[in-house]
Amino acid sequence: MKRFIVQMKKTQKNRLLGIVICIAFIALSCNKEEAQETKPISTSINKILPLGASRVEGNRPEYESFRYELWKGLSENEWTFDFIGTQSDEANYPSFNSLDFDMDHEGIGGWTSAEILQALPDNLEETGAPDIVLFSSPGGNDALLGLPYDEAIENINSIIDLLQNANPNITIIIELMAPGHSNMMTPELTTYFQQLHQGVVTICGEQSSANSLVVEVDMSTGFSDAYLADDVHYNVAGADFIAQRYYNILTTLME
Repeated sequence: MKRFIVQMKKTQKNRLLGIVICIAFIALSCNKEEAQETKPISTSINKILPLGASRVEGNRPEYESFRYELWKGLSENEWTFDFIGTQSDEANYPSFNSLDFDMDHEGIGGWTSAEILQALPDNLEETGAPDIVLFSSPGGNDALLGLPYDEAIENINSIIDLLQNANPNITIIIELMAPGHSNMMTPELTTYFQQLHQGVVTICGEQSSANSLVVEVDMSTGFSDAYLADDVHYNVAGADFIAQRYYNILTTLME
């Protein structure tokens, strides 16, 4: 029996590793297919940087990003804003109110907190500093890969430091991330997610200042398997759920 349990844990760990490797392979393949052109620096009063990994990037039609539903909500209510990032979503999205979807973002599938941190200085130099950051699933791939929790928290803090150095008045919205499918949420992974939630709350309290607000948004409460297209990624309903929570907090913070 003990040998069987150990084998099950190995199988689950290999499954999680396979998810991350597959996501990273897709992302790298897409980046190689078409070189990214340098984009003009935005002059919007609300430059919004969607930052993270595959939950930001999306891979329509297999799974969705929250960005499209959020863009529709903000556009419908006539907010002035511009999504920024060095990445561009090449999927097909319907126009909305005669507007074309703003596809810019900073999400690459499979990336860990260390990889996001390493790339961020060059990315900010290319795009300019954002006014608002949507920090998606911080440490999510670290958890899936079983990387050290303390290192994930250190990287998240360093990412926030870089963003605040780029814009001392920046607002950073950081997720208490939604869980993966219940079939893959082992006790160890669930504990890691819970620790990340607690760590994010602490980070928000410590990193907020009079000029720069760092605030958490709860994506976990009320989230269910029905919102997932696979083990970790959103379907349309899940993308709408996440987008609505971002929208609710954004509209209290935007100019």
